[in-house]
Parts: sequence; structure tokens; C-alpha cells
Amino acid sequence: MTIKNILRLTAAAALFPGMLWAEQGVSDTEIKFAQVAALDGAAGALGTGIRSGILAAFEEANANGGVHGRQIALESFDDRYEPDLSVEHLTKVIQSNDFLGLVGPVGTPTSAATQPIATEAEMPFIGPMTGAGFLRNADLGNIFNVRATYHAEVEAWMQYLVDQEGMKNIALLYQDDGFGRVGLDAVNVALEKRGMEVSATGTYTRNTVAVKKALLTIKKAKPDAVVMVGAYKPVAEFIKLSKKLKFSPTFVNISFVGSAALSAELGESGENVIVSQVVPFPWDDSIEVVAQYQAALQDAFPGEEPGFVSLEGYLTGRLTIEALKAAGKDLDRASFLKALSDLRDVEVGGLNMSFGPNDNQGLDSVFLTRITKSGTFEPVAIGGNS
Repeated sequence: MTIKNILRLTAAAALFPGMLWAEQGVSDTEIKFAQVAALDGAAGALGTGIRSGILAAFEEANANGGVHGRQIALESFDDRYEPDLSVEHLTKVIQSNDFLGLVGPVGTPTSAATQPIATEAEMPFIGPMTGAGFLRNADLGNIFNVRATYHAEVEAWMQYLVDQEGMKNIALLYQDDGFGRVGLDAVNVALEKRGMEVSATGTYTRNTVAVKKALLTIKKAKPDAVVMVGAYKPVAEFIKLSKKLKFSPTFVNISFVGSAALSAELGESGENVIVSQVVPFPWDDSIEVVAQYQAALQDAFPGEEPGFVSLEGYLTGRLTIEALKAAGKDLDRASFLKALSDLRDVEVGGLNMSFGPNDNQGLDSVFLTRITKSGTFEPVAIGGNS
């Protein structure tokens, strides 16, 4: 930058202080966050869904005056669910010094690549859409989770399939990367607890729908159920091909699959497919926070249908707002991180998120849902409870 331009910017800043760029994403009038997530490709509906929910929460707060007089903004960067691209975006976000923190990242392999960078930079890493265990290390200091772990989801699967339904033969389809291997470990742990082991496994490569080889391998084992740790496009391809081959075990999916996107991809092949969930039922407006979410979503995105993914994003946004309130008006990254670290019992529309010195995860609940003939979702009873 030339001396002339520096002098010009300095003079403008003196005349119009509000125009000065926001250090660490904070100005007199605005707080700016970044999201690095898949917005396109095989997991694109997950990043866009999380984004919609976060923005709904931010716009709800902005319409009520913002937080301590500042409006909250979000800028999203598409990593296409590729770790290298996620690292590239996050590095630029950190170097720019234009953002207070990172909210709503999506995925285990991308988070595994970006978390060490964010931790080194003391960049808040809020509400990652993954149940991977390494993000539950509260000693990292900058990671704050909303959702339950994948191990908790898989345990709920086995309570239903094995303990309740008496199934003896369980096969597994998983994405061949860090995400899928977390799922593989969780399945092995849950089955070993019951004196069982997985009868067959099949894998596919991230961001592809090349699942036919995995299907043929799994089909030979004649499983009662196929549990699935993957994204919605390849999972849908697996289920549709299975039904064409007259192979119809119980299909069970992890929450990361993206329930609405999976149902849409499956169409008439989706009936009775099970998906585990980590947030409340997004159509049950008798739950206060769900009613608030529905209203905020319609205000921000008129006509957009409620769903589990955008509700998770909304809860991430609400957690972020609570920490901003606690940090006070004298806001920077250090004070915001301290506020996040000091959060304990956070009540959001009647929903309680609980944190502690050794607990950086707000919610622990897991429940199962089933896709209906019409493509909607209904609760699945576990142990007599719906």
C-alpha cells in the first residue's frame, strides 16, 4: 500500500470512525463470524442448512437490537467437504483478522484438519456438525460443541436393533475417511458390549457415490440391518440400489447424513429408513425453542421448511449469542473465548445446554426417527419410549 493511500485511509478513519475495518471482526456497529463448510457437492445441503439456522438466530437477535448495540453478521466459505480447501479458507479467515470466531463447520475430516489451526490461533470453534470424540477435549480451550457424540448415536442404534428388536446380524457401510472410521469404532464398541461383532463392512470414497462394490460385499452377509456412516448422496445411492436388488434389511443412518436431504434423495425408496437425531423434533412447536426457531427461520428465509440440520444451526447461533451477551460490550476474541469457557447452564427457549470445566458439549440427547411413506419423519420408540 502506498503512503498516499495510508494517509487517505487514516484521514477517512478520523472523520468516520465507524468505517474503520473491524479488528478481530468487531466494530462499533458489527460483530462478524466466519463459517467454513460444504455449501455444494455431496454434503452441500448440510453446510447450507447449518448456515440457514445460524442466520435465522442472528437475524432474530439483530431485529431486537443485536447484542450490546452491535449487529451480528456471518460470511460463509465453501470447502466442498474437502480438508485441504477447508484449511485454505480457515487460514485466510485467521490471517484477515476480520472475524471474531468460526461457527458451524461441517464434518469430521474437515474439522480434523482445521481444529489444530484454529486452536493454535485461539480462534473460537463453535458448533461443529460432527460427533467426533477429538472435539470433546475441553482442554483444547476453543472448541464448543452443541450435539451429542457419534458413539452416543451408535449406542442408541444398538439399543433399538439388538436389545429391543433382537437382531443378530449387523453390517456397516462407512465413508472411508476419519468420519467413517469414527463410526466404525463406535459400532465395534457398541457390538462388543453385547458380545457381537459386525458381520460385514463396505466403504466408499468421500464425495463420490461409488457404493456398488460395498453393497455387493454387504449383501453376501445377509444382514438384518445395515448401519450407515456417510453423507446423504452415497447413502441414498446405496439404499436405492439395494432395493433394486431386492435387498431390504433395516437401514439406519447417523444424524450427519442430513435427514431432509436424504429423504429427498430417496423419494419413494425412503420409507422406513431410520435416522438418529441429536436435536429436538423441528416440527414440534409445543417445544418453546422449536417454536422460536420456526418463527425465526420463516422471518429469515420465507418458505424454507424446518429440519434437523437448520435447527442444529439455530441452536449453534443461539449459543453464540449467549456467549456474546456474557462477554459484554468490551468485546474481543479473548473476552469472547473467556465468556464461552465460563458458560455453565445455558437455557435457550426451555432447552438446557450444560457445560463445565471438563465438558465442552451442551446436549447429550439422542433419539431415533423413521422416514414415512410421504417422506416426513416420525419418532421411533426405544425401550417403550417414543
